[in-house]
Amino acid sequence: MNAPDQPLLQPVAKPMWRLFSYLRPAKLNLSLATLASVCNKVLDLAPPILTGWLIDVIIRQPPGFIEGWFGIVEPFHAVIFLAVLTVIIFGLESLSQWGYAYGFMTLAQGMQHRLRMDAYRAMQRREIRFFEEHRLGRTLSMLNDDVNQLERFLNNGFNELVQLVVLVLFAGSVMIGISPLLAIAGLAPVPLIVWGSLKFSKMLEPRYVKVRENVGEVATRLENNIGGILVIKSFTAEDFEAGRVEKASEGYRAANTHAIKLSSVFVPLIRMLIAAGFATVIILGGYWAFQGKVTTGQLVLFCMMIQRFLWPLTRLGQTFDEYQRAKAGAARVFSLLDTPPAIQDAPDALSLERARGEVEFRDVIFQYRDREEVLRGLSFHVKPGEMVGIAGPTGAGKSTLIKLLLRLYDVQRGAVCIDGHDVKRLKQVELRRQIALVSQDVFLFHGTIRENIAYPGVNVTDDQVLAASTAAHFHEFVATLPQGYDTMVGERGIKLSGGQRQRLSIARALLKNAPILILDEATSSVDTETERIIQQNLAELVKGRTALVIAHRLSTIRNADRILVIKDGRLGEEGTHDSLVEQGGVYADLWAVQSGTVEQEVSS
Repeated sequence: MNAPDQPLLQPVAKPMWRLFSYLRPAKLNLSLATLASVCNKVLDLAPPILTGWLIDVIIRQPPGFIEGWFGIVEPFHAVIFLAVLTVIIFGLESLSQWGYAYGFMTLAQGMQHRLRMDAYRAMQRREIRFFEEHRLGRTLSMLNDDVNQLERFLNNGFNELVQLVVLVLFAGSVMIGISPLLAIAGLAPVPLIVWGSLKFSKMLEPRYVKVRENVGEVATRLENNIGGILVIKSFTAEDFEAGRVEKASEGYRAANTHAIKLSSVFVPLIRMLIAAGFATVIILGGYWAFQGKVTTGQLVLFCMMIQRFLWPLTRLGQTFDEYQRAKAGAARVFSLLDTPPAIQDAPDALSLERARGEVEFRDVIFQYRDREEVLRGLSFHVKPGEMVGIAGPTGAGKSTLIKLLLRLYDVQRGAVCIDGHDVKRLKQVELRRQIALVSQDVFLFHGTIRENIAYPGVNVTDDQVLAASTAAHFHEFVATLPQGYDTMVGERGIKLSGGQRQRLSIARALLKNAPILILDEATSSVDTETERIIQQNLAELVKGRTALVIAHRLSTIRNADRILVIKDGRLGEEGTHDSLVEQGGVYADLWAVQSGTVEQEVSS
């Protein structure tokens, strides 16, 4: 399936609902942690009640349940009873705090791990266009920063929301039980506080979306600069790049400041509303206490409870702040999970055992997104076991052949076939197992030489590594190293020269032992002597395999069974080296330039 116009990432509806549905496999642990949080908040609200009871006991107006339920008549015995009850309550509160803290943190770590791995696997399934058009820093930001933001919300923000609901229900019930009118007067600011919080949350949402975008921009810039530090230093561009990093960082700072300007206003406004509610309770409650409508203990209880009720609302803005940050992160992560790959296996895709190695392009027409056609009806056939060289001017579409053969892209028209099967009809995993690639831009993983040759290291013996390395004329170099095959290659193979990385890549491809071998400028980075050795042994390297050798250095493919010359997206010329030179066409011109024939003719 080819979908060039499909967006790289699709929008996500209700990302926070998706987040909690994502916790469904751990719903028992989530329920237990939530229950512990509820119990903790109820127990946390006990001190005002205990204080009120204590005051009433001291003024000889004890609560009826102390005598009725427990038969305690003596006031001092009642004080001892309340002291013991306080210790028990604080013990249970500590236990419940451990329960919800451990529960939510464990849930957050598990969710973070599952979500990051699912997002990473979804990213790996994406078509190559995603990586070519989506900046690396933004992708890393989704896998790291956004996932971590969700973890922080589940660690703290969700628990605060749970306890806020418990606070409203429990404290509200207690205060209404003491005096409904006093409760209404004290809680009058609450609807305004909640409405203001939701309003602030709505206003903050787009600002935090912008913050998340700028995080990705900073990550991208830093990743590019660290990866390109050699170029930066060689061009003495340190100040220039520092300026670009500063610009990206300034964008992130400005986006955060834009959000902070709004979020920082919330708490002062809420404090004033809380003060108004608290003052109302003091005045009205004090007046009723003088009239005997409430006891002194009940008034103290009410004042402490209203303070416990209203004061946490100052954190409501911060809680909503965390919620909006998490929502923005969840939207980005789930957009990655929800956007299907543009290239997928057909429902009835075929499995393929070891291929014979027949390759065919049938009237292939292909163009990249928003660009002119690269291939314009290209057709050619490669027999199993044949070594075919591919040449042509820059931009003719030579490297595109590799992407289409590996099905990193799909053709717009025509077909690419292996053993007569259209690659669209084959399972992608099965298809790519048939092909070993030595690319011009060699990528090595941080690890040892052995690990990189044996990559991905499944059922590979040291003898196989040694044989592949010897065939690629790499063993002679490795033998000179103190640690041999255990030598670390460094990040991206930085400790090896370009030629050494190239030979290691050839060894890795040979070890894969695939029936089709693609060499894309395989001698572009090696020295002249190594190039000569590889050219002399190329027939041995490709023995038993179908080989497609793409080369700018035509000497590399001089002894190929056939040479295909691609020009303007079509097959321009075809034949052996000698026959193409005799034709006097594109290949002959390229050969004349590279062999020095043109210079000799001019000088003569």
